[in-house]
Amino acid sequence: MADAKVIPFDDDRSRGSAVQRPSRRRSAGSRRRSGEPAPVREIGEVTEVREVQALPTGAVPHDDVPVTGEEQPWRPDDDGGGLERRIAGGLSFLRRRLTGDYDVDDFGYDQELTDQVLMSLLRPVYEKYFRVEVKGVENIPAEGGALIVANHSGTLPLDGLMMQVAVHDHHPAGRHLRLLAADLVFVLPVVNELARKLGHTLACSEDAERLLAQGDLVGVMPEGFKGIGKPFGERYKLQRFGRGGFVSTALRQGAPIIPCSIVGAEEIYPMIGNAKTLARLLGFPYFPLTPTFPWLGPLGAIPLPTKWTIQFGEPIPTDGYPPEAAEDPMLMFNLTDQVREQIQHTLYKLLVQRRSVFF
Repeated sequence: MADAKVIPFDDDRSRGSAVQRPSRRRSAGSRRRSGEPAPVREIGEVTEVREVQALPTGAVPHDDVPVTGEEQPWRPDDDGGGLERRIAGGLSFLRRRLTGDYDVDDFGYDQELTDQVLMSLLRPVYEKYFRVEVKGVENIPAEGGALIVANHSGTLPLDGLMMQVAVHDHHPAGRHLRLLAADLVFVLPVVNELARKLGHTLACSEDAERLLAQGDLVGVMPEGFKGIGKPFGERYKLQRFGRGGFVSTALRQGAPIIPCSIVGAEEIYPMIGNAKTLARLLGFPYFPLTPTFPWLGPLGAIPLPTKWTIQFGEPIPTDGYPPEAAEDPMLMFNLTDQVREQIQHTLYKLLVQRRSVFF
């Protein structure tokens, strides 16, 4: 007698894929009437064995279709696997947060919390409310340290957050932008913790050099409070860029400087006045008066839904200068002026192309 051929069935396969049922298709000559005895095969006759093919991952059979003589189709499981993975990922994330099994760097940056929670909260504002359009993101290097220098405006520093989302979501390498923030950010309750978790750090040359040395992407807005606190009548007119400390930092690390121009933030809180006495009492650099704030109370704090454009310019290399160039005041002045002029020129160009503030 010929050796019998055994077809193994693997019962340990994952439940995401099912074993295909044997085909029920028969040829016309093989059908018999009910009650007829089955034909007897002689010993040694070889029976054709059809190969059983595994289903694609996530496929399930049509259990609700009646069995006929034809082979049954297979349909993909559209929502089961993805939903289960998201639930499992969320539970795993909560477990790590509750047990403290997560990492933060020396500056307090929590990448997991930023990617999974904070960016998810900022993204609807970025995409649906301000409808940010990003240009020139290919000018940001895929790796290594680089310094992004941008204009600052809008009464509240929302432009820095939107620039952070733009780099995170649109850069091909998915890079994270580490912003340099003013001292006031780190003395405010709640804001301090959130800023640290998002990767912000103090705007000082020591922290900036450490970040650049470890290959991070660093963002700075040299106008500071002079930029976000300027009156509405001076919108899109760049203020002084300080003493050029950001240029000195880039020169020491040989990091390229990438100018960035942001249009749309100036109009979210049109600042028509400044209550200086109240600002001094509260310890703020300014206290804005807008057409809606403080007259409408909390509703006046809602920004206007302007249409934004963020454009990253061509990088200005600094690795060709000698180490002592960071101490040359004339070189720092020239590079600072070059960056400022490039940002201002791009702002004017974007304003000419813009047809509406809101659409």
